[in-house]
Parts: sequence; C-alpha cells; structure tokens
Amino acid sequence: MAVAVIVRSRRRSTRRPVAQPGAAASEASVAQWPPVPILGTPTAEDLERYAAEPSIFDRPAIQMVFGGGQKREPLDEATRRRLTRWGAAGLALCLLAVGSQALESATFSKDSGLETSGEISYEPCIAAPCWAAELEQAPASDDADYPEPTQVGETQEPSLDADCRPESRNPRVRKLDAKMTRAVNRQWQRIEAWLKDHAPKSYRTLSKPGKAESIAAAEAETGLRFPDDLRASLLRHDGAAVADDTWAFGFLGNWNLSLQEIRDTWRGLCEIDGEDEEEMADPRSDWWDGRMLPFGADGMGDHLVIDSVKRDVGETDHEGSMSFTPGGVRIRSYYALLKATADALENGGSIGYWKPRTVADELDWDVRERD
Repeated sequence: MAVAVIVRSRRRSTRRPVAQPGAAASEASVAQWPPVPILGTPTAEDLERYAAEPSIFDRPAIQMVFGGGQKREPLDEATRRRLTRWGAAGLALCLLAVGSQALESATFSKDSGLETSGEISYEPCIAAPCWAAELEQAPASDDADYPEPTQVGETQEPSLDADCRPESRNPRVRKLDAKMTRAVNRQWQRIEAWLKDHAPKSYRTLSKPGKAESIAAAEAETGLRFPDDLRASLLRHDGAAVADDTWAFGFLGNWNLSLQEIRDTWRGLCEIDGEDEEEMADPRSDWWDGRMLPFGADGMGDHLVIDSVKRDVGETDHEGSMSFTPGGVRIRSYYALLKATADALENGGSIGYWKPRTVADELDWDVRERD
C-alpha cells in the first residue's frame, strides 16, 4: 500500500503543470527583452543617416598630401583627438595674435598724434637740400599751468637750471613695456621697408641696435627718464651716421642722434645755457632747459627735443627760441613722430610743412609749398 502511494506521487511531480488563464501572455512579455523602445526601433535608413562620418584625415586628398601618394590606414581615435587638440591650440594662437594687433591699434593708433597749430607762416626754401624754414612763433601750449612771468620793469637775477645739475646716481636698467616695443618696431619696419625700396643709401645710414645698459647710463648722467618709445627706438637703431657721403637718416630735416650724441649734446647745451632767466619762467618758452632730451640735429645748431616731463616733441632754434609745434603741428610723442613719418613715406604725404622725397636714392626733407 505504501509503495503504491509513493509511485503515484512521483508520477504527479513529473507531469507538466496545467496552464492557467493569462499565463501565456506573461511568458510572452518575459521573452521580449529588452522591451521595444518608446520611440520605436530605428530602421536601416535611420542608422545610415546617423552613422559617424569619416574623419577629414581619411579623405583621399589628405592622404595624397600627407601619405606621399600612398593610401594609408585610417587614423586611430587617439591620434585624431591629438590632432584636433593641436588644431584648436593653433586657432587659439591665431585669434590671440589678431586680438593683440587690434588692441595695439586701438591703443596707439586712435589718432595720428599730430595737431595743427593753425595758419603756417613760412617762406619756401630755395637752396637744396633744404633743412630748415623760418616759422612764425606758435603760441605757448595752453594746457600748461605755469606762474605768471615777471612783470616789465622788474629785475631778477638768473637762477641755476636744476635740471642741468642732476644728482649723481647709479645706472639702473628699467624694464621696457613689451607692447610699446612691438608698436615701435612695427613703425620702424614700415620705415625700413620704404627706405630699402626708395632710398637705399639712407637705409644704410641706420645704426645698429643700442644697449639697455647704455640707456641706463645716459639716464643716470642726465638725471632724466627716457620715455619708453624713445628707449624702444634706440634699442632698434642707436641713431644714424653718415655713410658714403650720405646724410644720416632722421626726421624733419634732422639726423637721429646716437645715445652718446644725446648725452654729449645735452651736456653741451647745458654748458651754454645752464641758467633760468627768470626764477618762475616756463621752461618750455626758454631757448633751452635741462629737462629736454635732444634726439635730432640739423647741423646748424638746431635740435629736435623731447620734453621728458610732457613727452611731446619740440625743436630748439639756435637764435634763441624753443617751439613745440615742429613743422607747424603738435606731435604728442616720439611714437607719434615715428608713425607720422611712416605714413608720410608710404602715402607721399607730409608732416606739417615738411615733406619727404628721394634724391638719387637718398631721403631728403623739403618744405611743402602752399596749396
């Protein structure tokens, strides 16, 4: 009896279970995995449309250039990423260079730096070459706040020009602004390119670069702070010198002085006039003042100068006057003079009444005739 019960129970356990209502649907849902996407299954056209495009480096033209005419294996993903990064870095450098150029133009080229002083009174030069013209004295700058000069009838003993007697100090090389150096060099490149093509004799008179230590020594001796644009110019060309009987290059009928010539000329002018006629006089209205930096000479006792305080360009006359409208225009800085010269050379223009021209492969400054 017990044996019959055991055999019967084993038969029941081996039988397949009877399917209940709804069981087939449940099994079907389990078989469908993963489930169908909500947006549907992509078709073959969808897969083709969204397939990754081949890299530009796999194109036949690129392979011909960089592969020596032989078909190369496609670049691996790591190499493509490196090339992409290098390309992005190169593009960033180009954008940085363009941005620097735009910033420099906005900073240094907002205007020409020249201001006309009104009607110019002069007589045309007859002799050639012409290096000077008689001008009507321009009015003193109205932006300077100086005490009233001594009244007529009052007498006062001359006082020593303190700027001609600076305190002794050790030379110190000052750091030069890189942006100013680039701006000055760019104007010199324009001038040099024009001289090479139109006045090669004058180009050969340009001197070699000066030294920062020499500039520091000149500052220590004169007690004056050279403007950055003048220092950058001297570091490119330490003045100019006569070469093969060719007049040395310079601006407005003058030749450019070297650092040694600047120091010697400053010392010589201070020896000639090292006193202030009036204790409270305007140093810009006197014939000479020790705060001026002579950087050009015409060989007849006249000089182009920079006011080391205001940093604009002026000229001294050996007959006893100083003006800050050389050529009948105000020149706000040495950089403005450089740029105005480059513009005049390239465009056939002039700086006030001074007009550059070429004579037998040599630069000559002539007096512009009335329009």
